[in-house]
Amino acid sequence: MSEERPAPDPVEEQPPGATDADAWAAACAEDLAAEQARRRAEHGPQPGSAAEELKKLVDTVADRLAGLPSPLLGGLAGPAAQQMVRQVVQQAKAAVEPVIDRNPDVFDHLAAAGGELLAAYRSAVQAQERRWTSRAAGAADDGPDGRRDPGEGSGPGERIDLD
Repeated sequence: MSEERPAPDPVEEQPPGATDADAWAAACAEDLAAEQARRRAEHGPQPGSAAEELKKLVDTVADRLAGLPSPLLGGLAGPAAQQMVRQVVQQAKAAVEPVIDRNPDVFDHLAAAGGELLAAYRSAVQAQERRWTSRAAGAADDGPDGRRDPGEGSGPGERIDLD
């Protein structure tokens, strides 16, 4: 009695709730991909790592320098000067790119450190501006016309009124 039996449904073999989790994961992945595509369309591609951005900068600067005409030598040595500029640019790229390739994480750390330095500078400037504005608003020892004498309180000398 060789009765053919249909193959078991793979859904029946999975534990209950497994298909729900897979469907949820697939829906989340689709939503994430759609959101990323929307953001790329709206804001453009995200910047890469600091090393990649530095490579792009080096390439762009090298292309710009190689394409500039030589203003110092004029038309006399134009092609020779441009060739020399291209050679110097290629040597600089050859020296910089291996360093970037070997140490990409260093540039990420340097970028993060630069961001921290910028935040510290911004904080210091804002604190100083608050002191200046609070001092200007609370200046009670102004003169009769509302202005303070710029020499007053700046040293051990005595104020002399010439009027």
